[in-house]
Amino acid sequence: MEISLGQSVRELPGPLLLTGHTGFKGTWMTFLLEHLNVPVVGYSLSPEKDSLFDRAERNGAIPEVFADIRDYATLEKFIDEKKPSTIVHMAAQPLVLKSYENPHKTFEINVMGTVNVLDISFKKDFVKTIVVVTTDKVYKNDNSGRAFVETDPLEGKDPYSASKVGTEAVVAAWQQISKVSGGPEVVSGRAGNVIGGGDFAQDRLIPDIIRGLISKNQIEIRNPDSTRPWQHVLDPLVGYIQAVEASLNGRTLASVNFGPDATEFSVKNLVEIASTIFPELRNLLLFKEITTDSRESGKLDLSSNLGKETLNWKPKWTSTQSIQLTFKWWKNLIESSADPTLLCSRDIQEYFS
Repeated sequence: MEISLGQSVRELPGPLLLTGHTGFKGTWMTFLLEHLNVPVVGYSLSPEKDSLFDRAERNGAIPEVFADIRDYATLEKFIDEKKPSTIVHMAAQPLVLKSYENPHKTFEINVMGTVNVLDISFKKDFVKTIVVVTTDKVYKNDNSGRAFVETDPLEGKDPYSASKVGTEAVVAAWQQISKVSGGPEVVSGRAGNVIGGGDFAQDRLIPDIIRGLISKNQIEIRNPDSTRPWQHVLDPLVGYIQAVEASLNGRTLASVNFGPDATEFSVKNLVEIASTIFPELRNLLLFKEITTDSRESGKLDLSSNLGKETLNWKPKWTSTQSIQLTFKWWKNLIESSADPTLLCSRDIQEYFS
């Protein structure tokens, strides 16, 4: 890891604005930015109960406002007050299954929320670069297992992925505005399935396992043979910062993937690793092959070659190591009542060791 990570951001007059800072990735990002001594301010909805933000008692830890990304006036007021030099836009409705329940809200948040961030930012000469975080699920997926590259066609089959394809269209539009009329550089960051200590969201595999372990209730494991590009949360977060730095230093990037090196890593593989850390898990599992449920993709993999070549980015940990670190984080929290902030700090220290 280059020792200068974050240097270009620290040299700017304004802080980094992180939207969605109360979310799982957002909370880890604030810990990471603090470790790098990068000034950060946050704009997000109020934290959910039992979230990492809540467990780590992060309320007031950075300058922040709790508000909706769809609230144009409040967002513009906050940006005018804090005058951020850079923005990492993470605020989103991030759950596939939840998007089926409320597709309208999902599109409003993910598409129009991004429009708000970019439209406001382009009116402010103090904003220099913006990274918009999307997802690996924007690619047209035929379940072949081929690793997607940044130039592959985009297509969303479910409301969540379709809304993120809409987000990508918004990014492309403002990239064109920047070329024609000037304005901040805008980059799309696409990451794989991100894991790590503290994620407690609904309908995600590891949080579902943790809830089952805590309650000692049976845990239904859907589609055990499905594969995902699981990676530790710190890997793409470092990639987003590197994309910001590259943009500040004059390098133009339209979009960049951040995924693990391992391929064909299945749900069953993840559960097996988890069971070595929590042996009691074996008695709680119910594997369920849902062949008629087409709401989630079967195979998904990313190529990160562009990020490796242009940003000198590479994943620190393998999928196996990332899964082990995640479940060890939870084991320390559940069995030893360890401080969540300390647990995150330890992983960050290990990442940079």
